[in-house]
Amino acid sequence: MQQVNWGIIGCGDVTEVKSGPAFNKVPNSKLVAVMRRDAAKAADYAQRHQVPKWYSNADELINDTEVNAIYIATPPGSHEAYALAAINAGKPVYVEKPMALSYNAAKNIAAAAKAKNIPLTVAHYRRAQPLFKKIKALISEGAIGDVRIAHLELYKPALTTAQLATSQQAWRVDPAVAGGGLFHDLAPHQLDLLYYFFGDVQKASGIATNQAGDYKADDLVTGNILFKSGIAFSGSWCFNAAATTDNCEIVGSLGSIYFSVFGGNSITVIAKGVTNTYSFETLQHVQQPMIEATVQYFLGQGPNPCTGEEGAEVMRLLEAFTTG
Repeated sequence: MQQVNWGIIGCGDVTEVKSGPAFNKVPNSKLVAVMRRDAAKAADYAQRHQVPKWYSNADELINDTEVNAIYIATPPGSHEAYALAAINAGKPVYVEKPMALSYNAAKNIAAAAKAKNIPLTVAHYRRAQPLFKKIKALISEGAIGDVRIAHLELYKPALTTAQLATSQQAWRVDPAVAGGGLFHDLAPHQLDLLYYFFGDVQKASGIATNQAGDYKADDLVTGNILFKSGIAFSGSWCFNAAATTDNCEIVGSLGSIYFSVFGGNSITVIAKGVTNTYSFETLQHVQQPMIEATVQYFLGQGPNPCTGEEGAEVMRLLEAFTTG
Protein backbone atom coordinates (compact mmCIF):
# COMPACT_ATOMS: atom_id res chain seq x y z
CA MET A 1 0.00 0.00 0.00
CA GLN A 2 1.45 3.34 -1.12
CA GLN A 3 -1.59 5.49 -0.31
CA VAL A 4 -4.51 4.98 2.05
CA ASN A 5 -7.75 5.27 0.07
CA TRP A 6 -10.46 5.71 2.65
CA GLY A 7 -14.08 4.72 2.66
CA ILE A 8 -16.31 6.12 5.41
CA ILE A 9 -19.21 4.12 6.79
CA GLY A 10 -21.58 6.57 8.45
CA CYS A 11 -20.89 10.04 7.07
CA GLY A 12 -22.90 11.86 9.74
CA ASP A 13 -22.24 14.91 11.90
CA VAL A 14 -18.93 13.73 13.37
CA THR A 15 -17.41 13.54 9.88
CA GLU A 16 -18.46 16.99 8.69
CA VAL A 17 -15.59 18.90 10.32
CA LYS A 18 -13.96 16.82 13.06
CA SER A 19 -12.65 14.06 10.81
CA GLY A 20 -13.91 13.85 7.22
CA PRO A 21 -11.99 16.74 5.58
CA ALA A 22 -8.77 15.67 7.30
CA PHE A 23 -8.51 12.49 5.24
CA ASN A 24 -7.64 14.62 2.21
CA LYS A 25 -5.25 16.88 4.14
CA VAL A 26 -2.93 14.15 5.47
CA PRO A 27 0.00 13.00 3.29
CA ASN A 28 -0.55 9.74 1.39
CA SER A 29 -4.25 9.75 2.26
CA LYS A 30 -7.39 10.24 0.15
CA LEU A 31 -11.11 9.96 0.83
CA VAL A 32 -12.56 8.08 -2.14
CA ALA A 33 -15.98 6.84 -0.97
CA VAL A 34 -18.65 7.41 1.67
CA MET A 35 -21.67 5.42 2.79
CA ARG A 36 -24.87 6.30 4.58
CA ARG A 37 -28.09 4.28 4.64
CA ASP A 38 -29.99 7.36 3.49
CA ALA A 39 -28.90 7.54 -0.15
CA ALA A 40 -29.86 11.19 -0.54
CA LYS A 41 -27.76 12.20 2.46
CA ALA A 42 -24.83 10.08 1.24
CA ALA A 43 -24.99 11.74 -2.19
CA ASP A 44 -25.24 15.18 -0.60
CA TYR A 45 -22.19 14.56 1.59
CA ALA A 46 -20.17 13.30 -1.38
CA GLN A 47 -21.12 16.34 -3.45
CA ARG A 48 -20.33 18.87 -0.70
CA HIS A 49 -16.99 17.27 0.20
CA GLN A 50 -15.93 16.38 -3.36
CA VAL A 51 -15.86 12.64 -2.66
CA PRO A 52 -15.85 10.61 -5.91
CA LYS A 53 -18.16 7.79 -4.80
CA TRP A 54 -21.09 7.28 -2.45
CA TYR A 55 -23.08 4.24 -1.35
CA SER A 56 -26.17 3.43 0.69
CA ASN A 57 -24.96 -0.12 1.36
CA ALA A 58 -21.93 -0.78 3.57
CA ASP A 59 -20.99 -4.07 1.89
CA GLU A 60 -20.70 -2.31 -1.46
CA LEU A 61 -18.30 0.25 0.00
CA ILE A 62 -16.27 -2.39 1.81
CA ASN A 63 -15.94 -4.42 -1.39
CA ASP A 64 -15.02 -1.44 -3.56
CA THR A 65 -11.61 -2.42 -4.91
CA GLU A 66 -10.37 1.18 -4.82
CA VAL A 67 -11.09 1.46 -1.08
CA ASN A 68 -8.23 -0.04 0.95
CA ALA A 69 -9.11 1.22 4.45
CA ILE A 70 -12.37 1.73 6.32
CA TYR A 71 -13.37 4.45 8.79
CA ILE A 72 -16.41 3.43 10.85
CA ALA A 73 -18.26 6.51 12.12
CA THR A 74 -21.70 5.08 12.87
CA PRO A 75 -23.26 4.89 16.37
CA PRO A 76 -21.58 2.19 18.54
CA GLY A 77 -24.34 -0.38 18.08
CA SER A 78 -23.17 -1.17 14.55
CA HIS A 79 -19.41 -0.93 15.07
CA GLU A 80 -18.85 -4.62 15.64
CA ALA A 81 -20.69 -5.81 12.53
CA TYR A 82 -19.08 -3.26 10.24
CA ALA A 83 -15.60 -3.75 11.70
CA LEU A 84 -15.78 -7.52 11.35
CA ALA A 85 -17.01 -7.19 7.76
CA ALA A 86 -14.09 -4.89 6.89
CA ILE A 87 -11.58 -7.12 8.67
CA ASN A 88 -12.93 -10.20 6.87
CA ALA A 89 -12.46 -8.30 3.60
CA GLY A 90 -8.82 -7.74 4.56
CA LYS A 91 -9.09 -3.98 4.97
CA PRO A 92 -7.56 -1.93 7.82
CA VAL A 93 -10.07 -0.31 10.15
CA TYR A 94 -10.19 3.05 11.96
CA VAL A 95 -13.20 2.84 14.29
CA GLU A 96 -14.86 5.61 16.25
CA LYS A 97 -15.08 5.70 20.03
CA PRO A 98 -16.57 4.16 22.03
CA MET A 99 -15.11 1.18 20.20
CA ALA A 100 -18.28 -0.89 20.40
CA LEU A 101 -21.56 -1.41 22.21
CA SER A 102 -19.89 -3.51 24.92
CA TYR A 103 -16.57 -4.80 26.19
CA ASN A 104 -17.25 -8.22 24.69
CA ALA A 105 -17.99 -6.71 21.29
CA ALA A 106 -14.77 -4.67 21.48
CA LYS A 107 -12.79 -7.80 22.35
CA ASN A 108 -14.33 -9.59 19.37
CA ILE A 109 -13.20 -6.85 17.01
CA ALA A 110 -9.67 -6.78 18.45
CA ALA A 111 -9.38 -10.58 18.35
CA ALA A 112 -10.55 -10.76 14.74
CA ALA A 113 -8.05 -8.12 13.65
CA LYS A 114 -5.23 -9.90 15.46
CA ALA A 115 -6.18 -13.31 14.05
CA LYS A 116 -6.18 -12.00 10.47
CA ASN A 117 -3.24 -9.60 11.02
CA ILE A 118 -5.33 -6.62 9.91
CA PRO A 119 -4.39 -3.15 11.22
CA LEU A 120 -7.00 -1.76 13.63
CA THR A 121 -6.92 1.66 15.27
CA VAL A 122 -9.48 3.18 17.65
CA ALA A 123 -10.26 6.89 17.22
CA HIS A 124 -9.26 8.07 20.68
CA TYR A 125 -7.94 11.09 18.86
CA ARG A 126 -7.04 13.30 21.82
CA ARG A 127 -3.95 11.12 22.31
CA ALA A 128 -2.46 12.69 19.19
CA GLN A 129 -3.34 16.32 19.93
CA PRO A 130 -0.45 18.59 21.03
CA LEU A 131 -2.16 19.63 24.30
CA PHE A 132 -2.55 16.09 25.63
CA LYS A 133 0.84 14.97 24.31
CA LYS A 134 2.30 17.86 26.33
CA ILE A 135 0.53 16.64 29.49
CA LYS A 136 1.99 13.17 28.98
CA ALA A 137 5.43 14.70 28.47
CA LEU A 138 5.11 16.81 31.64
CA ILE A 139 4.21 13.70 33.62
CA SER A 140 7.05 11.68 32.09
CA GLU A 141 9.66 14.35 32.75
CA GLY A 142 8.60 14.73 36.39
CA ALA A 143 7.31 18.29 36.16
CA ILE A 144 5.07 17.64 39.18
CA GLY A 145 7.20 14.90 40.72
CA ASP A 146 5.69 11.47 41.25
CA VAL A 147 2.00 11.40 40.35
CA ARG A 148 -0.18 10.52 43.34
CA ILE A 149 -3.80 11.06 42.35
CA ALA A 150 -6.00 12.42 39.56
CA HIS A 151 -9.52 13.78 39.85
CA LEU A 152 -12.02 14.66 37.14
CA GLU A 153 -15.43 16.33 37.06
CA LEU A 154 -17.74 16.65 34.07
CA TYR A 155 -21.15 18.20 34.71
CA LYS A 156 -23.67 19.37 32.13
CA PRO A 157 -27.28 20.59 32.21
CA ALA A 158 -29.96 18.07 31.27
CA LEU A 159 -30.86 17.72 27.62
CA THR A 160 -33.99 19.67 26.77
CA THR A 161 -37.17 18.12 25.44
CA ALA A 162 -36.39 19.68 22.08
CA GLN A 163 -32.90 18.17 22.04
CA LEU A 164 -34.23 14.73 22.94
CA ALA A 165 -36.65 14.98 20.03
CA THR A 166 -33.78 15.28 17.50
CA SER A 167 -32.13 12.24 15.97
CA GLN A 168 -28.67 13.80 16.54
CA GLN A 169 -29.16 13.66 20.32
CA ALA A 170 -31.70 10.87 20.89
CA TRP A 171 -29.40 8.01 19.88
CA ARG A 172 -26.74 9.17 22.35
CA VAL A 173 -29.00 8.38 25.31
CA ASP A 174 -30.44 5.13 23.93
CA PRO A 175 -28.50 2.24 25.51
CA ALA A 176 -29.50 -0.11 22.67
CA VAL A 177 -27.68 2.12 20.17
CA ALA A 178 -24.98 3.84 22.23
CA GLY A 179 -24.31 1.30 24.98
CA GLY A 180 -25.31 3.86 27.60
CA GLY A 181 -25.96 7.58 27.75
CA LEU A 182 -23.85 10.71 27.62
CA PHE A 183 -21.31 9.05 29.90
CA HIS A 184 -20.67 6.44 27.20
CA ASP A 185 -20.47 9.22 24.60
CA LEU A 186 -18.02 11.52 26.41
CA ALA A 187 -16.17 9.57 29.10
CA PRO A 188 -14.28 7.33 26.64
CA HIS A 189 -12.17 10.36 25.68
CA GLN A 190 -11.31 10.98 29.33
CA LEU A 191 -10.77 7.39 30.41
CA ASP A 192 -8.55 6.73 27.42
CA LEU A 193 -6.40 9.74 28.31
CA LEU A 194 -6.00 8.42 31.84
CA TYR A 195 -4.96 5.04 30.44
CA TYR A 196 -2.61 6.82 27.99
CA PHE A 197 -1.06 8.85 30.84
CA PHE A 198 -0.87 6.25 33.61
CA GLY A 199 -0.78 2.78 32.05
CA ASP A 200 -2.40 -0.48 33.06
CA VAL A 201 -5.28 -0.67 35.52
CA GLN A 202 -5.19 -2.81 38.66
CA LYS A 203 -8.85 -2.37 39.62
CA ALA A 204 -11.81 -0.16 38.83
CA SER A 205 -15.32 0.28 40.21
CA GLY A 206 -18.15 2.77 40.21
CA ILE A 207 -21.83 3.51 40.59
CA ALA A 208 -24.36 4.71 38.05
CA THR A 209 -27.96 5.80 38.33
CA ASN A 210 -30.71 7.60 36.46
CA GLN A 211 -31.64 10.56 38.65
CA ALA A 212 -33.82 12.69 36.37
CA GLY A 213 -35.57 9.91 34.48
CA ASP A 214 -35.52 11.89 31.23
CA TYR A 215 -34.41 8.85 29.21
CA LYS A 216 -33.43 5.20 29.69
CA ALA A 217 -29.70 5.71 30.20
CA ASP A 218 -27.88 6.63 33.41
CA ASP A 219 -27.33 10.37 33.87
CA LEU A 220 -25.02 10.21 36.91
CA VAL A 221 -21.84 8.13 37.16
CA THR A 222 -18.98 8.08 39.64
CA GLY A 223 -15.90 5.90 39.39
CA ASN A 224 -12.53 5.02 40.86
CA ILE A 225 -9.40 3.48 39.37
CA LEU A 226 -6.24 2.18 40.97
CA PHE A 227 -3.51 1.93 38.36
CA LYS A 228 -0.78 -0.69 38.63
CA SER A 229 1.68 2.17 39.10
CA GLY A 230 -0.09 3.02 42.37
CA ILE A 231 -1.75 6.18 41.00
CA ALA A 232 -5.37 6.61 42.12
CA PHE A 233 -8.17 8.26 40.15
CA SER A 234 -11.66 9.42 41.07
CA GLY A 235 -14.20 10.90 38.69
CA SER A 236 -17.80 12.10 38.62
CA TRP A 237 -20.10 12.72 35.68
CA CYS A 238 -23.49 14.40 36.03
CA PHE A 239 -25.72 15.20 33.06
CA ASN A 240 -28.55 16.91 34.94
CA ALA A 241 -26.56 19.66 36.67
CA ALA A 242 -27.29 23.40 36.85
CA ALA A 243 -24.17 24.42 34.94
CA THR A 244 -21.25 23.02 32.96
CA THR A 245 -18.06 21.93 34.71
CA ASP A 246 -15.11 20.32 32.91
CA ASN A 247 -12.07 20.01 35.15
CA CYS A 248 -9.22 17.57 35.59
CA GLU A 249 -6.42 17.82 38.15
CA ILE A 250 -3.36 15.61 38.32
CA VAL A 251 -1.61 15.88 41.69
CA GLY A 252 2.02 14.96 42.17
CA SER A 253 4.59 15.06 44.96
CA LEU A 254 5.87 18.45 43.75
CA GLY A 255 2.81 20.10 42.24
CA SER A 256 -0.29 19.76 40.07
CA ILE A 257 -1.45 19.93 36.45
CA TYR A 258 -4.85 21.46 35.64
CA PHE A 259 -6.70 21.18 32.34
CA SER A 260 -10.05 20.70 30.64
CA VAL A 261 -10.69 17.74 28.35
CA PHE A 262 -13.41 19.30 26.21
CA GLY A 263 -13.47 23.05 26.70
CA GLY A 264 -9.97 24.49 26.92
CA ASN A 265 -6.78 25.10 24.96
CA SER A 266 -4.37 25.49 27.86
CA ILE A 267 -2.59 23.60 30.63
CA THR A 268 -1.71 25.13 33.98
CA VAL A 269 1.16 23.65 35.99
CA ILE A 270 1.80 24.75 39.56
CA ALA A 271 4.94 23.21 41.02
CA LYS A 272 7.41 24.35 43.67
CA GLY A 273 5.53 27.64 44.00
CA VAL A 274 5.87 28.48 40.29
CA THR A 275 2.95 28.68 37.85
CA ASN A 276 3.42 27.91 34.15
CA THR A 277 0.72 28.01 31.49
CA TYR A 278 0.97 26.28 28.12
CA SER A 279 -1.46 27.39 25.41
CA PHE A 280 -2.35 25.67 22.14
CA GLU A 281 -4.10 26.70 18.94
CA THR A 282 -7.58 25.40 18.23
CA LEU A 283 -7.44 22.62 15.65
CA GLN A 284 -9.62 23.03 12.57
CA HIS A 285 -10.10 19.25 12.34
CA VAL A 286 -9.66 17.72 15.79
CA GLN A 287 -8.96 14.23 14.43
CA GLN A 288 -6.32 15.27 11.91
CA PRO A 289 -3.26 14.45 14.08
CA MET A 290 -4.72 11.02 14.88
CA ILE A 291 -5.63 10.36 11.26
CA GLU A 292 -2.09 11.26 10.23
CA ALA A 293 -0.67 8.83 12.80
CA THR A 294 -3.12 6.15 11.66
CA VAL A 295 -2.15 6.60 8.01
CA GLN A 296 1.51 6.23 8.94
CA TYR A 297 0.66 3.05 10.86
CA PHE A 298 -1.39 1.60 8.01
CA LEU A 299 1.51 2.31 5.63
CA GLY A 300 3.98 0.59 7.94
CA GLN A 301 5.76 3.84 8.79
CA GLY A 302 4.84 4.25 12.47
CA PRO A 303 3.34 2.59 15.54
CA ASN A 304 -0.36 2.06 16.16
CA PRO A 305 -1.59 5.23 17.94
CA CYS A 306 -4.40 3.33 19.72
CA THR A 307 -4.72 -0.44 19.44
CA GLY A 308 -7.88 -2.51 19.52
CA GLU A 309 -6.82 -3.93 22.85
CA GLU A 310 -6.49 -0.41 24.27
CA GLY A 311 -9.90 0.52 22.92
CA ALA A 312 -11.36 -2.59 24.52
CA GLU A 313 -9.77 -1.69 27.86
CA VAL A 314 -11.62 1.64 27.80
CA MET A 315 -14.84 -0.30 27.21
CA ARG A 316 -14.00 -2.46 30.23
CA LEU A 317 -13.62 0.65 32.36
CA LEU A 318 -16.96 2.03 31.16
CA GLU A 319 -18.64 -1.18 32.23
CA ALA A 320 -16.76 -1.32 35.54
CA PHE A 321 -18.13 2.14 36.37
CA THR A 322 -21.70 1.50 35.26
CA THR A 323 -22.48 -2.13 36.03
CA GLY A 324 -20.93 -2.45 39.46
